[in-house]
Amino acid sequence: MELHARDVREDVREVGAALGDVVRAHAPDAYESVEAARTTAIERREGGNAGRQALRETVESASPAARADFARAFTDYFELVNLAEERERVRALRRSEGTVEDSLVAAVESLAEDGATADDVAEVLADVRVVPTFTAHPTEARRKTVKATLNRVSDLLADLDERRLTDAERRRLWRRLDANVESLWTTRHVRERQPTPFDEARDVQWYLANAVFDVVPEVYDALETALADAYDDPPAVPQLLAFRSWAGSDRDGNPYVTTETTERVLERQRRLVCERYADDLGDLLAALSMDGDRVESGTLDASLAADRDAVPTVAADAAERYPDEPFRRKVATMRERVRRIDDVRPGGYDDAVDLFADARALADALREAGLDDLASVHADPFVRRVETFGLHLAALDLRDHREKHTAAVSAALEREGIDYAGMSEDERVEFLTEATLQDEPVVDLTDAEGLDDETVRVLERFDALADWQAEYGADAIDAYCISMTERPSHVLEVVFLASQAGVVSLPDHSGLDVVPLLETKSALSNARDILGTLFENDAYGALLDARDGSQEVMLGYSDSNKENGFLAANWELDRAQRRLAAICEDFGVDVRFFHGRGGSISRGGGPMNEALLALPKETVTGEVKFTQQGESIAETYGNRRVAERELEQMLNAQLRARWTAATEADPAVPEAWVAAMETMAGAARDAYRDLLDTDGFVSYFEAATPIEVVENLNLGSRPASRSDERAVEDLRAIPWVFSWTQTRCILPGWYGLGAGLDAFDGDPDLLREMYEEWPFFRTTVDAAALSLARSEMDVAAEYAGLAPDDLRERFFPRIEGEYDRAVEHVLDVTGREDLVDRPWLRESLDRRNPYVDPLNALQVALLGRDDRSPEDERALRLSVMGVAAGMQDTG
Repeated sequence: MELHARDVREDVREVGAALGDVVRAHAPDAYESVEAARTTAIERREGGNAGRQALRETVESASPAARADFARAFTDYFELVNLAEERERVRALRRSEGTVEDSLVAAVESLAEDGATADDVAEVLADVRVVPTFTAHPTEARRKTVKATLNRVSDLLADLDERRLTDAERRRLWRRLDANVESLWTTRHVRERQPTPFDEARDVQWYLANAVFDVVPEVYDALETALADAYDDPPAVPQLLAFRSWAGSDRDGNPYVTTETTERVLERQRRLVCERYADDLGDLLAALSMDGDRVESGTLDASLAADRDAVPTVAADAAERYPDEPFRRKVATMRERVRRIDDVRPGGYDDAVDLFADARALADALREAGLDDLASVHADPFVRRVETFGLHLAALDLRDHREKHTAAVSAALEREGIDYAGMSEDERVEFLTEATLQDEPVVDLTDAEGLDDETVRVLERFDALADWQAEYGADAIDAYCISMTERPSHVLEVVFLASQAGVVSLPDHSGLDVVPLLETKSALSNARDILGTLFENDAYGALLDARDGSQEVMLGYSDSNKENGFLAANWELDRAQRRLAAICEDFGVDVRFFHGRGGSISRGGGPMNEALLALPKETVTGEVKFTQQGESIAETYGNRRVAERELEQMLNAQLRARWTAATEADPAVPEAWVAAMETMAGAARDAYRDLLDTDGFVSYFEAATPIEVVENLNLGSRPASRSDERAVEDLRAIPWVFSWTQTRCILPGWYGLGAGLDAFDGDPDLLREMYEEWPFFRTTVDAAALSLARSEMDVAAEYAGLAPDDLRERFFPRIEGEYDRAVEHVLDVTGREDLVDRPWLRESLDRRNPYVDPLNALQVALLGRDDRSPEDERALRLSVMGVAAGMQDTG
């Protein structure tokens, strides 16, 4: 039976026609320019006579108002095409359900075929925990209103595709779709104000409380079904998924994240998850209408008796309403207790443990009564949700830059007559250790007298942390990440401040995981000194014991890439993970890696399952944590079916990787491969640093990219740069990548690769062997290939033309030469004729490129004008958003 009535070409053609009708009706002058540019761009891509000059003339001949509409038309087109391609992905998933190679079915079959017994699988499951961590970094260019309109269009496309419709029903759906396209066209696309951190947190919470909340039980059900099919006595599935967030709690570089912000985020997350639980319990109340005279309630009687003791009033009300329906009586009591969690009335659940126990008791009682279907369909999903989301929806990580902690500790101690700033590193470690372990507090976190504002904010945060854990539970906010960690004292400073707040009370209690973020070459190289000192430290050793002997370490992909270039950064991160795993093993500490991946290739982005499978075996402990941010959150969790698929892929990769790590010795990487990588990474880094360190590079970057426009797009609450100075080191990784991506020269994703591969003077077959047999090298090369495929040097040349002649001649030939060299080597190493080896991706790029070209032409024309009108400025901002939508990448 055919599941779908449409295909991607039909969707693209018809939503494009719907947009064309709207543009023609509302902006006829722009419509003519759009059609002329579209035709010219297509002819150029197909090898016709029309060139970029003709395209630029078409753009420049339009009036300022028409140029703004021109940019809006192509931007809206890409937003709609993205929906059409997402729908095609859903079609593929539905048609291949249960047969795709990276599904949970495939993971279980792989383990079974490899000889894993049910007990073996149980051990693997006990080790695995996948923890996506949502961040609010500014990479989501669209307004929330625009996303809401696009969500409605997506739903309508799904109805047209999946429902069997009469002609009248189909006409009504198309009228609604046309109306939404008209709404999209007439809605403001560019934010007029900068979003607040709370705005960003609300956006993250929408995905968590909707698609993620909805699909988690389905993922577990898929795994349990696969295990039941493969084993006669399948193992029970423990909690495998947990979700965390930085939105509203990441203070690094964002002065607008305050204690009040974090408080509001915690409160709203609790309210959202309780509202969803109340809805679920309402559904359970409707479904579990069994007559107590017909069905044995068994063990539920004990749970009902406990309710009468714990919440007599609530239990009595439920008993009065449902005297002969014990299951409904239990559910009604649970729902009322959920509603009272943040109520002044007594009886609300104190923590998620009690709610989970009640949910589990309900499911067990249903099975005991022989109502297995009711248990699996209605009760089990609720159990999984409570297990996953607790009473906090997503646990928060706090984060700040290590300089803030050092300055705050110095200022607070100076008031006590202690010269912390004048101490050596060894002296600081000794002092912090003794101060943390002593019973008496050293500083008063609540006393702001004589302290600067920044110090007061840091101290207030730690003081508030104790209150947050008391109010919302320690598991609602129990990790603290330290950016740019370089020394042991940077970690111990956070432990000390937490001890002054009572969050850490050693040796018996630590309510906090302290997470060093290693992101510079020096930090990654000195990891043994940093961690070794901490593991041997009396205070930190006690903290580890209190946290079950587990150390979380975060690896920074973005700044590492910006500092060292693509190839060298990837190699250093691979080496660092191996070193860190060895260090932790030497000290008997369990390590959990936290991968600070961004959305773009240069910032560690790409297919998550491939990345997990390529990790060194000795680093695969079973637990893995990684960031997801901005537009990648929308792409991953905006559609329920896609969200389910993404989570399945993550678990598939982690289950297989953990099984392999536990059963196969990690083969030593051949010395010849390591030597080749050392040579190539060194040469790649030298080439990359030589480019960035050449006099005038920053000026070229400013002139040949839309960085100034990107900085003023109001993408996020966090400033685009760490200082007021224009330097690559101070510029944040996201606007750095975003700006290059706009120019179709995705330099951060490949520059230096060509020089690195060129520096290898051995047998070319060795590189081909590395590509075929070494997951690290293969995924690195494939990632670079994608960045190269999405780069267009003839378009980049137009942007280079915006720079002064001397700068253009100094830099663009080098960039273009490195691109050509990288393409040549990648094709040789992979043995391919095309940089893209996936037909669907090649089709998507070919579909998009002719429509991105006019936006690039418009952007170059406007960037080259010194007298831009307000309409031109609006068109320029829209062009940036349109290219981002067309490239499906901001940074």
